[in-house]
Amino acid sequence: MKPGHGEVLLAEGDPRVRADERQLIEEFRRQLDEGMWAAVPTERAGGSRREAQMVRAWDDVPADAERVIFFPRASGGSR
Repeated sequence: MKPGHGEVLLAEGDPRVRADERQLIEEFRRQLDEGMWAAVPTERAGGSRREAQMVRAWDDVPADAERVIFFPRASGGSR
């Protein structure tokens, strides 16, 4: 998701295919290097509330994840 732009597809592929996995990892790292945070949506039985698990490294992304969502860090805060 990009503020003001809705959902934007950054990369797509099958992590079981070596070339796809390399592309996905490169895009994942690029987003983190640009200061974005990453999260993987999670599902709860019977729940309608959306939740996600924060991830900090490619190895933290569950193998069965369908997507990773990147979002900007909140501005402001302590300096």
